[in-house]
Amino acid sequence: MHIQLLLITLIVVFAAYLGASSGQEVPACESSCGNVSITFPFGSGPGCYYSPDFLVTCNRSSGEPIPFFGTGNVVISNMSTSKSEMEIMAFVARDCYNTSGQAGGIRAWLRLRDFRVSTKNKFVAIGCDTQARVSGRRGNVSDGIGCISTCRRNSLIANGSCSGVGCCEASVPEGIRSYNITLRSFNNHRNIINFNPCSYGFFVEEGKFNFSTSNLRDFRSVEKMPMLLDWAIGDLTCDVASQNTSNFLCKGNSKCDQDYAGPGYRCNCVEGYEGNPYIENDCKNINECERGNHDCEHECIDTEGSYTCSCRKGYSGDGRRDGTGCTQDQSTLIKVVVGTSAAAILLLVFVTWLYFGLKRRKLVMLREKFFKQNGGLMLQQRISGDISSNDRAKVFTIEELKKATNNYDESRIIGKGGYGTVYKGILSDNRVVAIKKSKLADQTQAQIEQFINEVVILSQINHRNVVKLIGCCLETEVPLLVYEFIPNGTLSDHIHEKGNTLAITWDIRLRIATEAAEALSYLHSAASVPIIHRDVKPMNILLDDDYVAKVADFGASRLVPMDQIELATIVQGTLGYLDPEYLQTNQLTDKSDVYSFGVVLVELLTAKKALSFDRPEEERNLAMYFISSLKQGRLFHVLDQQLQLNEVPNEIIQVSRLAERCLRVRGDERPTMKEVAMELGGIMASMIQKHPWVQSSSNEDEAEHLLSKLNDDHFEHTNETNTNVNSSTFDSMNQHSILAISSGR
Repeated sequence: MHIQLLLITLIVVFAAYLGASSGQEVPACESSCGNVSITFPFGSGPGCYYSPDFLVTCNRSSGEPIPFFGTGNVVISNMSTSKSEMEIMAFVARDCYNTSGQAGGIRAWLRLRDFRVSTKNKFVAIGCDTQARVSGRRGNVSDGIGCISTCRRNSLIANGSCSGVGCCEASVPEGIRSYNITLRSFNNHRNIINFNPCSYGFFVEEGKFNFSTSNLRDFRSVEKMPMLLDWAIGDLTCDVASQNTSNFLCKGNSKCDQDYAGPGYRCNCVEGYEGNPYIENDCKNINECERGNHDCEHECIDTEGSYTCSCRKGYSGDGRRDGTGCTQDQSTLIKVVVGTSAAAILLLVFVTWLYFGLKRRKLVMLREKFFKQNGGLMLQQRISGDISSNDRAKVFTIEELKKATNNYDESRIIGKGGYGTVYKGILSDNRVVAIKKSKLADQTQAQIEQFINEVVILSQINHRNVVKLIGCCLETEVPLLVYEFIPNGTLSDHIHEKGNTLAITWDIRLRIATEAAEALSYLHSAASVPIIHRDVKPMNILLDDDYVAKVADFGASRLVPMDQIELATIVQGTLGYLDPEYLQTNQLTDKSDVYSFGVVLVELLTAKKALSFDRPEEERNLAMYFISSLKQGRLFHVLDQQLQLNEVPNEIIQVSRLAERCLRVRGDERPTMKEVAMELGGIMASMIQKHPWVQSSSNEDEAEHLLSKLNDDHFEHTNETNTNVNSSTFDSMNQHSILAISSGR
């Protein structure tokens, strides 16, 4: 049975060899694998490659297709038929020692037939107690190269230098078809194991590795390095191989490279042609005239494999800059002078007309420029199909907003944030608004997208506790947003500035926390597309005259696709409020907002800033200090003294426990914002039932509405600190795994 399978395999391989030897592309052959183009003599299926040495195996088991060299596990990163080169990811040899001097290592070797190690590579060894050697074969002759690298703790090791101190290198001789890298230690790294326990050896393409002193400790994670291989067809020279015309690949506009000394032969497209020289009739004519690759003074005329030049009327010559060029006739010169004078007069008249015309159009053109520069076209595309005509944000003109802000007078400034300045404005219909003017900076693409992101997100939000977007203006050099005006400042102003905390009592703080939680819950689970705010903090919670909370500043927010629970993003936010899990993994989830909101709850309880270097070291990070105090039973000592408490009410204990759950390091142990909002609503409803006088008359209807809502929903509240929290509001996302590539050593 095994003999039959072997015969079948040999027949298939032989048939593939014969089918591909003609140098013709087969329509069924794959042209690419991942980011690597596959073209003859390479191929990935029967009849697609010249010989088994040119087989490319495309592995699609791990998601993104990965091309492998032959049937082994050497990854191909690039290949070129014009240069007869292929770049692979070659394995790094490793020899490591522990404190007892015991070694453990990984070998690196490669066996080639029609391929050779390119002289464009360098052999590099890293280590402080290292003797590296490469045993190779050049045809039937054994050969070898190597180098020695030593150093001590006080050695002068220089970055970028591989002179033998910490790193050494050797040039690659021509024609190596196979190699085996071996590493040895003079003293088992015994005296230097604390900072250099390992030796490494590898081939790498010149210019793609720059030694750093840090490599002596942390190079262990590097398993492969880019390395170039040269290749040729067979073992016969051009003259011998061309005698067998049926198997000779250099045909049509392809010629055999006589400068290549072998073994084997290489094909090149003849001058004036380009393409794959190993495929008959694939070398196509280059149109030098269209590409500008010519030296014609006047007109270029393309010909097959070349081009010619012609002179304009009144001139003669070969038309080439490196030849006789184009010489002007005397009679033609007089005509040129007269024509030039007339043209100069006409040009003067035209320029004068153009100047005044451009001056009249300058304002219109400038506004169009700023509209495009500020992402107007991008904004139109993103919101055109998402907002109904009744809810569409108004587009204001420059004049309207200048008039509303008294030409952006400094006395109208009501706040400055990370992304711009906010002015108080009065529109023509007497509406009071807040106008956000983004910072100018360098007008980068990231800043434009940040601005458009905020417009799109706010356009999709309709909630009483989220600041309302009224419109925008794109005609100015910096983009502008127009919001509803929230008159009572930020929550940060009221809990951190002296004199303001007395006015914001505990019942007001609890209501603000509940309203902010409801807004975030809406963003996470009730909006048409879930939204993660990503910068929840008291500075971004505004208060109106009745202390109603309004969540604001969506410049850093992200829309979350419905089929994902997390997003891989660059970490963004404010220190002291950043989710530690997000900071470590770069994976943004709705639980990141929950952590930030937990810090806001602690600030409402303590009236202390989230991060302050003026406090003792153990108190600098408010969240950590609060959790520590809660565990030690010292809650009363960290509460805001302005609350004037003789003892800690049950409502504050419940909120403190809720804050502790929000601040847990693992996101899956935190509650969702919907659960946080419901729990705060339950605490507030319980407090109203026990102490109905805590609510002012202006909020009685709201309290009754909240109580009825809680009763309708059959809300059940628990004070258990170890509450099991359900997964995020969003659906599960696709899991991406990285398959380990085993060494073919």
